Amino acid sequence: MNNKRILIAFDSSEHAFRAVSYTGEMVADMPDVHITLLLVERLPDRDFFPDEEQWRAECGERVRTRKEALAQARAILETAGVKPGAITVNYMVSCKSPFEEALVCSTGESVVEDILRTQREGDYGTVVVGRRGVSKTEAFMFGSVSNRIVQETHTCTVWIVS
Repeated sequence: MNNKRILIAFDSSEHAFRAVSYTGEMVADMPDVHITLLLVERLPDRDFFPDEEQWRAECGERVRTRKEALAQARAILETAGVKPGAITVNYMVSCKSPFEEALVCSTGESVVEDILRTQREGDYGTVVVGRRGVSKTEAFMFGSVSNRIVQETHTCTVWIVS
């Protein structure tokens, strides 16, 4: 486990941006730090659209806005003082993407599994997650990414940022 390798699980929410800002403030002056911003692509279900064209249009818009959010997150880290060469952006494409194929893609089954696989394979010593602020009922019914990461991670430090 490399404590100078930090993985930020980013979903472009307000909470994720707070996690990015916090991380930038905490590690800006740390030498040899490396930060990866990971966004796991989640495309809308094809069945919610009347035809392929409308589904592809919605997918394209989501990809565009999330990539813009990743660029903003990177800028936040750089503004905090993290060197540009110390930041990597990882947009994990869905295996169902109509636009691009990737050697490593998200099956769409579990964001948590995608994050933890990336953590293990990248030897990250810290995983940073924004707290979504879901209610106890929502967390019970749908689960909480931050809660599952804490429960299932045994090989690294986890920062949950409110």
